[in-house]
Amino acid sequence: MNEILNYTIFSNGEYSFTIGRIVSVLLLLLFVRVILYAIRNFLLRFFIQKRVDAGRRDAIYLLIKYFVWTITFVVALEMLGIHVTILIAGSAALLVGLGLGLQQIFQDLVSGIFILIEGTIKINDVIELDGMVGKILSVNLRTSKVLTRDGIIIIVPNHKFIIENITNWSHNSESTRFKVDVGVAYGSDVQKVKEILLKCANSEPKIILEKDEPTHTPFVRFIDFGDSALQFELFFWTTNIFHVEHIKSDLRFAIDTEFRQQGITIPFPQRDIHIKSGGTI
Repeated sequence: MNEILNYTIFSNGEYSFTIGRIVSVLLLLLFVRVILYAIRNFLLRFFIQKRVDAGRRDAIYLLIKYFVWTITFVVALEMLGIHVTILIAGSAALLVGLGLGLQQIFQDLVSGIFILIEGTIKINDVIELDGMVGKILSVNLRTSKVLTRDGIIIIVPNHKFIIENITNWSHNSESTRFKVDVGVAYGSDVQKVKEILLKCANSEPKIILEKDEPTHTPFVRFIDFGDSALQFELFFWTTNIFHVEHIKSDLRFAIDTEFRQQGITIPFPQRDIHIKSGGTI
């Protein structure tokens, strides 16, 4: 057995790779995987008891995972007979060149660490970036995966979450307020319009109602006397943030149906043209 473990596969001067060293590294990697699995299960039970959200749990575990694998990589090199200090000193010039050429990658790495520590962007958060609305699928050290409403997965460099303005719709709470704009013809009964809008909102199953959350009751705001219409806004809260456009569409269908039944008209823009005759040019 000792002869097999001490058998040299590759030798270069003072460095030699034996079967024993390779087996030791493989056992180390297996041990680390088992340890990380145990840590993940422990953190899952602990965070569930402390009621820590899933996004923060994943962020903390990723930081621990990256740290453990970094230490494991260094230890594995030492076990193979490669001294890390000598390796770094010998490749200092190369590292400087790589640093100059890979500045953007290092910026993404640092941004990923800040995101994981701060927790401003977490898994399942619904964000708006560059006019695009998407859901965070994963936050890695260099990039993050964002699922758009079209079902397309976009790989976003992490520095964008640091240097650009990001709207996080689900950062403070699970529910968010949205609105639907409605215009009715002049002469319409505004109280009846308000009742219809609230009726439509209360009939939508994906909207939070007063019985569920008293502070998130749908309400109507009479915002202005427009050029061609009386303008209203119907505000509502929902936890189905990612598919809120479907809710808005269902509300518009219901409002149009109710308006037709109640004889309330949604006007189109009109302009009056006055023609004067008899003048001289």
